[in-house]
Formats: sequence, structure tokens, C-alpha cells
Amino acid sequence: MRQTRVITTTGGIRLRRALAVSAAVLTAAPALVLGTGGSAQAATCTTSAGPYQKQVEKYLHRPVDGKQSAADCKAIRSFQSTYGVTPTIGYAGPVTWRTMKTLTDQKAAGKNPDRAKKCPTDKGRIACVDLTRQLSWIQDGGKLKFGPVPVRTGRDKYETRTGLKKIYWRHIDHVSSIYHVRMPYAQFFDGGQAFHSVGVKMWNPPGSHGCVNMRDADAKAYWKLLRNGDEVYVYGRKPGT
Repeated sequence: MRQTRVITTTGGIRLRRALAVSAAVLTAAPALVLGTGGSAQAATCTTSAGPYQKQVEKYLHRPVDGKQSAADCKAIRSFQSTYGVTPTIGYAGPVTWRTMKTLTDQKAAGKNPDRAKKCPTDKGRIACVDLTRQLSWIQDGGKLKFGPVPVRTGRDKYETRTGLKKIYWRHIDHVSSIYHVRMPYAQFFDGGQAFHSVGVKMWNPPGSHGCVNMRDADAKAYWKLLRNGDEVYVYGRKPGT
């Protein structure tokens, strides 16, 4: 009976492991375009059309046909690279589309984010949080003081609670006793839910554990503008919750 020779050297084991990992990655990922040449190079672009292909094509002013092309992929990858959406392979997935929608809503809100009059801005200084658009801003009466800025609110089953609240505790260098992560510029307004800075992109899925995550510069601005006793109004519903 013919026997199979087993390589027992450390280099051989590492080689077999590397080949196994490479095979697993290629099997799990969308279809990929590999570099040309004698050997497969690093993957650069997906050939798969994503579930939001047409919406992404329209946003990027590409021909809207729902089919992935090399030019589509190049445009999508450029957007993903600019806004930190990973993996940067040109796939028109939910994170890419959510990012585009948040940017569109922010631009549309302009200098009048409370155009629909859903946030009670007749109460003096107030921080408004629109879960539907994933935007927040600060007003003092009818005057816009800061924003609107993109935020990252609670994921499914950890939704940021709606209603009128007040900031009751501020801690500039807070560390969560539950999740053991830093929460810089934390301003608590409802139990353990607070405005605070995070080190991830605002459209990074699936969302927070209920807090209103903010970019560092925005969290710093909120820290300077708000005080204990200032009101916070949360309304709407985050997509996917």
C-alpha cells in the first residue's frame, strides 16, 4: 500500500496552515479579482454585485444597472477608502450604503436639522438625537449651536431609549464598568446611556449598547457646550432595530 509522506518540519506545518487559511478566506469572501501573473497576488476587488448595488451606483453617479463592473468597483473602493468602510473591496453592502445615506441625510439637514419640528426646541439649550437619520445637534431655542453631526446609536435589543431626558452626570475620562472600554467625554442622560467619543466610524455595524457614540471632535464640542441639567431629546427609530 502506498504511504503518504507527512512533512513534520516547522516550516512545513506553517506552509500547510497558511494554505488552509488562504483557502478558507477565498471560500468565504465574495468573488475576487486577483492580480495577474505567475502566482495569485493580493485580492483587490470583488466581482460580486452587492445587495445595494443600484443605490450605490446612483449615489456615485455611475450607470444604474445593478451589475458590478471594474469602473463601479473602483468608484466604490475609493468611497470606502475615504470613509473608512472595510473591507475595501468595492462591495456594495449594507455598511457602504448606510454610510452614504447618513452623509446624504446630514447634507440635507443643513443648517435646519429640526425642519420637521420633532425636537422640542422651545426649552432653551437642548441636544437633539434623531435615531432615524442617525444625526444629533444642539440648539438654544430656535438657534442652531452645533451640528448636525453623524452619531452611532444602540444596536438591535440595545436601542437608545427615546424621550425627553436631562444630563445628570459628566465624566471626561470615563471607563465602562460593564464593557470595560473607555468612554471619553461621557455625558450621561438616561441610566447608563450617554454621549461619548469612540474610536470607530459612526456607521460601523451593528451599533452601540445604547449610548450615543460620537467622533472625537464632536464629543469634545458637546462637552464644551452642554452642562448638567441640559435637556436631551431622543426620537425616531434606528434602521434595523
